[in-house]
Amino acid sequence: MIVGNGMIAKRFSVYQQQDDFVVFASGVSNSKSHREADYAREMELLQTTLAAHPEKQLVYFSTCGIYDPTEQAGYYVQHKLRVEDYICRNAARFHIFRVSNVVGSSGNPNTIFNYYINHIRTSTNFDVWAHASRNLIDLDDVFAVADHILKQGLYQNQITNIANNESYHVLTVVKAIEQFLQQEGSYTLVERGSSFDIDVSAIAGILDELQIGFGQGYLARLLQKYSG
Repeated sequence: MIVGNGMIAKRFSVYQQQDDFVVFASGVSNSKSHREADYAREMELLQTTLAAHPEKQLVYFSTCGIYDPTEQAGYYVQHKLRVEDYICRNAARFHIFRVSNVVGSSGNPNTIFNYYINHIRTSTNFDVWAHASRNLIDLDDVFAVADHILKQGLYQNQITNIANNESYHVLTVVKAIEQFLQQEGSYTLVERGSSFDIDVSAIAGILDELQIGFGQGYLARLLQKYSG
């Protein structure tokens, strides 16, 4: 069973017919939103879903932004923490996947990847946080890791990070996009942001088994695959 119709929900569509799981992928699409109604809507839908399907394993997608000191006090991260706590207290069986900045085929202009590409393509000025890093991961890799965990029955009733083992300085990402598009962006460096670590040791063996590599060329492959 799938709840949601966005990028992640569509990628996990094979779970629509799997009776043992309910994949909850109906979250707040704009992590910068301050609208209480956006967050209340997700929580209410989650509570309704859990009440209607107590026998199913809940699969929930949270965020690695929880580890970012510049985001920890924000609406989005605080909401995700509240949802995680609710699930831990009320779901009999669950998997919480904290994912980083997922890159996939999506019309959502609020993802960091789409935001930079759209602004560079349209020569629209934007801010680049001089001290920030972002952890980019292919949606297909998120699916492969999560699917393996669910099929093998690993990490049940736990919170698991699914992320790249390398984060990219945002200016590195912008420069890579400029090079790929062969177009200079119009941006202003601002003294904001920070870098932070994401512990992916729990999935290290899975990455090896699935032959998922995040080494040199990964960012270029994301651009080749998803910049259209």
